[in-house]
Parts: sequence; C-alpha cells; structure tokens
Amino acid sequence: MDPRTEIALRTGNRMPVMGVGTWQLTNDTAGAIEAALELGYRMIDTSGDYGTQLGIAEGIKRSGIERGEFYLVTKVEEVDDAYQATRKNLDELQLDHVDLMLIHRPPKTGAGEDLWRGLMRAKEEGLTRDIGVSNYSTDLIDALIEATGVVPTVNQIEWSPFGYSEDMLRYATERHIVIQAYSPLTRTKRLRDEALAEIAARYNKSPAQVLIRWNLRRATVPIPKANQRRHLEENIDVFDFEISEGDMEILNDLNEHYSSLGTLPYF
Repeated sequence: MDPRTEIALRTGNRMPVMGVGTWQLTNDTAGAIEAALELGYRMIDTSGDYGTQLGIAEGIKRSGIERGEFYLVTKVEEVDDAYQATRKNLDELQLDHVDLMLIHRPPKTGAGEDLWRGLMRAKEEGLTRDIGVSNYSTDLIDALIEATGVVPTVNQIEWSPFGYSEDMLRYATERHIVIQAYSPLTRTKRLRDEALAEIAARYNKSPAQVLIRWNLRRATVPIPKANQRRHLEENIDVFDFEISEGDMEILNDLNEHYSSLGTLPYF
C-alpha cells in the first residue's frame, strides 16, 4: 500500500486510500494543494462552502498534473439546488467533472430526496462519476435508497478511534458504502492522549500518523487536513509500518463517541 493505492467502489470506479482535506484551508490554498500533489497525495476533498475551490483549481494548474491522475471530491449544501450547485462547483474548480459529489449534510427535515435526485441527474450527465452523502445516519441513507433505489457510494463522516461506530461500519460494509473519515486527527484535540502517545512511541511515529494508519487498517478512507508542508509530509508518511493486533485493540477501545464538533451525526 502507498498513497496511490486505490480501493474499488460499488460502481466499479476506484478511489485513493487517503486524501487531503481543505476545510478552513484558506491561507495559500493553491500552494498547499500544489505541495500535496507534489508529495504524492492523489485525492482532494473540498466543498462549495469551504471557500477553497478557486485556490484548489490554481494549485492543480501549478502542479501540472493531468486530470486523470487525481481524484476530486466536493459537496453541495442542504439548501442548494443540487444539480445547479454541482455546475457552480465545477465552474469554480475549472473542471468538466468531479469524481465524487456529496450532499454535505442532511436537511433539517427529511433525508434530502430532492437533493439526491439532483445528484443523480448530475451523474447521468457526466458531471460527476459517483455520488454520496456526508454526515448521514443509517436511517437517512435507507430513506434515500427507498425513495430512489440508488445507494450512496460514500458516507463522509467524522471518524477516529475516539469516536466511531461499529454498527455504522457494519452497515456500510454490507451495502458496499465506503466510509470517508473527516477530522481523523480529531482536529488535534486528542493527539496528547496517553495511550495513543505510547503506541506512537512504539513505532517511532507521531500520534497523527497512528490515527491515519488506524483508518487505513480498518479500510476507512482518511482525509486529514494540513496547511503546512511539514504536516503534509507527516500525514502521508504512514505506509511503512503496520499496527499490531494488540495495539489495534487498544486503539479500538478508545472509542467514547467523541466528536471534535460536539456530536457525531450518525448516532
């Protein structure tokens, strides 16, 4: 496994095993994306409300990387016309298609069936290769499937050893839905945990690297954010060690349904 390793999606398309997040990455977005692509990252995650898409477009342009060599994820908001928002995102990104378009979060009422149908149309027209959701519970995903017959390719949710759900992982596995892990580093809030630090020391790795490797080991797809080159380098340097079964058990037992945002949306 390396940064360019890919996993198969339910649609037959493929996705890199990790990416770089861009939430709040508004300080020299272009430079950060150029550096990430240079270092070997091959998936970029953004959203229409992050304010980063213009910078991402510039970073991609500076990198000189071909369109087929990177994977782009973006999102529409719960108050959007999903089809029109898809087109707006593409304009900002200066792309003719993205690889994955997500509903950023469910609306206040319902599961967002109309949003989902808008993304289905975008996919049919080739504006996105795959569609999925973010911040969705199993019940809400079931509602989308019941209404349309279309199963999301991905559910992007907050996910770390400190906060995750075996039930959600089981549900996703059974339906061939990939879990993308946002805030896999707990937004740095749990990096000083004693058990985590002890494990990191055993492998001569940082706590952040252990958290990323935990995701990779569990077949979830981490998208850590980094706005400094040294953090980009650190986060991608996770393919030269394996966490033992015993240490995986310790990490799994850290679960307390913790959220750096206050609550996990899938409980």
